[in-house]
Amino acid sequence: MAVGNISKRSVEALRPGSAVAILWDDDVKGFGVKITPSGALTYLYQFRMGGREAKTQRYTIGTHGKLTPANARLEAKRLAVLVAQGINPADEDAKRRRDTVDLAFKAYSERFQKACEGEGWRKLVERSLRLHVWPVIAKKPLPAITRSDVVAVFDAMPAQQRAGRRNVFAILRRLFRWAISRGDIERSPMEGMETPPPVKARDRVLSDAELWRIWEAAPGCHRAFGSIVRLLMVTGQRREEVTGLNWAELNRDERAWKLPGERTKNGEPHFVPLNALAVAELDRVAKGEQWPKRGSVFITSSGGAFTAHSRGKAKLDKLVAAAGAPAAEWRLHDLRRSLATGMQRLGVRFEVTEAILNHLSGSRAGVAGVYQRHHWSDEKRLALDAWASHLSAVFAGTDETNVIPLAARRA
Repeated sequence: MAVGNISKRSVEALRPGSAVAILWDDDVKGFGVKITPSGALTYLYQFRMGGREAKTQRYTIGTHGKLTPANARLEAKRLAVLVAQGINPADEDAKRRRDTVDLAFKAYSERFQKACEGEGWRKLVERSLRLHVWPVIAKKPLPAITRSDVVAVFDAMPAQQRAGRRNVFAILRRLFRWAISRGDIERSPMEGMETPPPVKARDRVLSDAELWRIWEAAPGCHRAFGSIVRLLMVTGQRREEVTGLNWAELNRDERAWKLPGERTKNGEPHFVPLNALAVAELDRVAKGEQWPKRGSVFITSSGGAFTAHSRGKAKLDKLVAAAGAPAAEWRLHDLRRSLATGMQRLGVRFEVTEAILNHLSGSRAGVAGVYQRHHWSDEKRLALDAWASHLSAVFAGTDETNVIPLAARRA
């Protein structure tokens, strides 16, 4: 067993033989350099965890060339400190690799995103992480994230994005709880943090005149966006549910749209009767009464999914304004609220409106939701047909009262 000072000169003086040879350093105990018959030089550290009876272990520090003897010596000294503290360098190295690869926040949060149920929730998680969280803590190991790191995420967000801040808070809180349940961390860095204040509920309801102007201007937008807006108006469903519509979910003969649970916000399958305005708009998209059997309904010219809602909304607002009577500030989600309000004016039962919107609150929550299993299919169809008739009368200029009682439609 050769012993000597491991230096640049002594290492480069080593010559391969018929067997593996090791030069042990005469200063740092356990530090050595190995040369193989092929001439490969590798720095190593030899140690025991325990007394003399313990098995000798070797840890590879690195190869000569990538490491200098001086750098290898420093690493050997660091490893000696770990061993003196009762820490196995191999275990420490595995933990470090796990922290930097498996538990790097970006990679870990991507796994969390895939585990989320519901397409709408997954998209919200992905968007919130990409825009607000990853730019701040993407490369940080999950176990090393502190409350100050989480606070830094919120400090980087505009104060006026109150809804976004609450979304990010809910997502991170759930992510850290998920990590605790998997045993990857012991405590959440968000313990004791106060939930951001709630956003004041919007109460914007579009008037019939505004709905008519938007309906008229919609075809002037992107061919997908214009039809999306019209279907939002006549069905009352959520933006992502309409945008992600697939022909396989639709049946023209039955005038039915069957939303699978993985595409709804609450994870529950949803039946949406298609009224005359919805069928006519889908006929326009399909360029006839023969609808495709499968495939996305709304795609771009390149064949991809439509995502440019903000750009489409901005163009729609300009078209409405150019027509001479711009609508006050509104959002696409306000179309859903406008339908719900219109249903109330038409005399539709609250339970039916909730069923149309696929809400599991109010009359469909708690014990009532467990025991009340009626899905209101016929009532939903009647209500949506009444809504379409009301809008058609408004668009044709024949509705003077803005109210067409549902009872009158049953006659």
